[in-house]
Amino acid sequence: MSASPQPSPTRAGRRRVHPAWGVAAVAFVALVGAAGFRAAPGVLMVPLHDELGWSTSLMSLAVSLNLVLFGLTAPFAAALMERFGMRRVVACALLLIAAGAALSSRAQAAWQLLPTWGLLIGLGTGSMALVFAATVADRWFVRRRGLVIGVLTAGSATGQLSLLPVVAWASDALGWRTAVLVVAAAALAVVPLVLLFLRDRPLDLGVLPYGAQPAADGPLSPLEQASPRVAPERAPAARGAAAARAVRALREASRRPAFWALAGAFAICGATTNGLVGVHFVPSAHDHGMATTTAAGLLAVVGVFDIAGTIASGYLTDRFDPRLLLLAYYAFRGVGLLVLPWLLGPAVHPSMLLFVVVYGLDWVATVPPTAVLCRELFGSAGTVVFGWVFASHQVGAAVAAGVAGVLREQTGTYTAAWVGGAALCAVAAVLSVSLRRAPRPEGVSASSSSPA
Repeated sequence: MSASPQPSPTRAGRRRVHPAWGVAAVAFVALVGAAGFRAAPGVLMVPLHDELGWSTSLMSLAVSLNLVLFGLTAPFAAALMERFGMRRVVACALLLIAAGAALSSRAQAAWQLLPTWGLLIGLGTGSMALVFAATVADRWFVRRRGLVIGVLTAGSATGQLSLLPVVAWASDALGWRTAVLVVAAAALAVVPLVLLFLRDRPLDLGVLPYGAQPAADGPLSPLEQASPRVAPERAPAARGAAAARAVRALREASRRPAFWALAGAFAICGATTNGLVGVHFVPSAHDHGMATTTAAGLLAVVGVFDIAGTIASGYLTDRFDPRLLLLAYYAFRGVGLLVLPWLLGPAVHPSMLLFVVVYGLDWVATVPPTAVLCRELFGSAGTVVFGWVFASHQVGAAVAAGVAGVLREQTGTYTAAWVGGAALCAVAAVLSVSLRRAPRPEGVSASSSSPA
């Protein structure tokens, strides 16, 4: 096979706005559209229980299946994007989400949520997981990679939490079946945008990744210098099967303690966000006399602050030691969960608003430093390895969602779940700070790569 033509630096240099930013914008919108379902179960569980008598534990099982598939699909989706391209994989994923949400509106029994909420939406959202954000950043950006991962992660969380008030209102005013159709419409609406404007690689447009000419655009940060990526990206050549590549990456990464530390900490991240707060905050608030729409509104505020927190985390990840950032994030999250049982009540007090702000800033702030550590520690396999680390995130979320549902039915409250989540955050903080970073590139001083 002949070598692929090299992108022309001069061509890229004449563009005022690098095409990478357009690709990132399309990816952001796609993540918003795909993430609508992620917060829907927490809003829909109460009306489903009241109208049809379905048990909380059975509905939590469907959500747990969704979260497991969401996570386990991610590394294979990363490999599929390498083989077939982002555009095809993302478009198919959005169609699966729309189909699963639409079919669930016809459910007549609780078990029917397993193939719809669990299987179809789990596979679709898993293919649109945070590995998509990492893939876009890895292919299209050399500089500002941490910031881009932060912005795209915010897109996923924005879709998850900004649609909450809409879904809650639709469920209240029009019924839960209409509410899930809103989720289907949000995913379906993004498909044409992806097919028309998402591009797989800079080579498709004959340009270099953004920041591949540091002499023209300014020096790279120490963190960006740590991985070799200034050379133009090659078009995908003949590669092994996507599944084989994903399994090979797992086999090689699992031999290193750093992988298990990252996976363990990120499993706790998933347990304390998607698993506990994402699924059970609204039902728990309802137990304390708060209206469902009010609780959903609070989660939406979490989404607003999550945007700022995740983008800020990406900015900080480009400049400071990611391990110390993770230590701070998990510590703040643990304190928030520890006091949450005493903050919930029929009305919204200033202390609850403070919790919402802090938890929002912290919601997925862990993603940029975790993704960058995967790239730094595992090199070119970092994106697929991050897919496996993200799988642990969703397995943790699934276990937490199921356990919290059982605890609620057995004890009558969620207090044990919140306190247990706080204890897990302490474990995640220790795991994160114990990581050993890759050796610094020659000429980079310790002070330039660590916070002062």
